[in-house]
Amino acid sequence: MTSPTAIADRLHPELRALRRALHADPELGNDNPRTQARILAALQGLDLEITTGRQLTSVVAVLRGRAESSGRRPIVLLRGDMDGLPVTEATGQPFASATGTMHACGHDLHVAGLVGAARILHELRDQLPGDVVFMFQPGEEGPGGAAPMIDEGVLGAAGRLADAAYGLHVVAPEHRLGVWSGRPGVLMAAADECSITVRGAGGHGSQPHKSKDPVPVACEIVLALQAMVTRQFDAFDPVVVTAGCIVAGTKENIIPDDARIDLTVRTFSKANHDSAPERIERLARGIAEAHGLGVTVDYLRGYPVTVNDPGEYALLADTVVDLFGADRYVEQPFPKAGAEDFSYVLEQVPGAFIFVSAYPGDDWTVAATNHSARALFDDDVLADCAALLAEVTLRRLRQG
Repeated sequence: MTSPTAIADRLHPELRALRRALHADPELGNDNPRTQARILAALQGLDLEITTGRQLTSVVAVLRGRAESSGRRPIVLLRGDMDGLPVTEATGQPFASATGTMHACGHDLHVAGLVGAARILHELRDQLPGDVVFMFQPGEEGPGGAAPMIDEGVLGAAGRLADAAYGLHVVAPEHRLGVWSGRPGVLMAAADECSITVRGAGGHGSQPHKSKDPVPVACEIVLALQAMVTRQFDAFDPVVVTAGCIVAGTKENIIPDDARIDLTVRTFSKANHDSAPERIERLARGIAEAHGLGVTVDYLRGYPVTVNDPGEYALLADTVVDLFGADRYVEQPFPKAGAEDFSYVLEQVPGAFIFVSAYPGDDWTVAATNHSARALFDDDVLADCAALLAEVTLRRLRQG
C-alpha cells in the first residue's frame, strides 16, 4: 500500500514548481484571479467537485472517498491561504517577485502543500471512508477571506458541516528547518484595530493657553493605555495594546485641531476580547474630558482567538511524530500574539492549526521574520506539508 509520504516525495518537484510560480506572482486581498487559475490548473484532471467563490476568488474542491463507512460518512476540511502582502521583495531569489508584492508570509507554500494533499488523497481515494473539502482561501492578510467563504457555504460543501478541520503555516525564526510546533487550546490571539481621535482647537504654538492642544492629551492616552494593560487585565490572560501610528500637526509652531492614534489590540480570551473596547473608550474619553477636549473612538473587530480543539490537536501532533519523529515536534508553551482568520473555521468546526519551520539557512535564529522583505522559506518542506495534511485526514476519516 502506497503511503502519503511516498506519494508526496514523488510529487515534490511539481509542488516546488507550482510554489515558485506562485511566489513570482503574488496577489493581494480577496481578488487573486491568477492564483485561482493556477490552483484550478493544478487540480485539473482530478475527480473533484470544484466551485469558485462569488464574492472572492476562492476555490473549494470536494473529494468523495470510495471506501465503505460503518456509519455516517465523516468529513474533513483542509485549508490553505493564497494571498500575498504589499511588500517589495528583497531576497534576491531567482524566482523573486518583481511586482511590488511578495509572498512574505509563505502562503505560496500553503497553496502548493494543499494541492499536494489533494493529489495524494485523490490517489488514495479508494481508502477514504469519508469526504474531504479543500479550502483555498484568499484574503487572510486582510480584509479576511475565511468569513465570506463560510458565508458562501464552504463548511458544508460536502453536504453537511465538516467534522474536523486542519491547517498549517510556515514560519522562519522559530526552530530549525522541518520542525513542527503547536499547542492545544488558545494558539493565536484575536486582533482588533482601534482609532482614537482627540479633538481640540488649534492655534499658535507660542500661546497654547489660547488653544486646546490635542497632542499632549494623545500622548497621555498612549501612556495610560500601557498602565491599563498591566492594571486592569490578569497577567496570566494578557492583552497587548500597541500604538503603531500617531498623526498630528503640520509644523512645529502650529497647534493642530486634532490628533489621531491608531492601535492594534491583541487578546487571548473571549472575556478580554469582549471587554477591551469598552475599557479603551472609557480611558480615552476620561482623559480627553479631564483636559476639556473631545474624543472619538472607532473600534473595529478583527479576527477572533484561534483555538485548537484538544482532541484534534492531539491527533495532528501524534501524526507529526509518527511521520517525522519526536525530535521534529515542539509543543509551544504560550500562544502567539499574531492572528489568523482560520479562527472563524475553528469557531464552528473542531480542528487544529500547526506551524512548521521553513528557514533554509543553518542558523534559524538570524532568519528574517514573516512579513519581512527578506523573509526566506525553503520549499523542501512542501512534501512534508502535503504528507501531513493527507495522513491526518486519512486517520481522522478512519476514526469516523
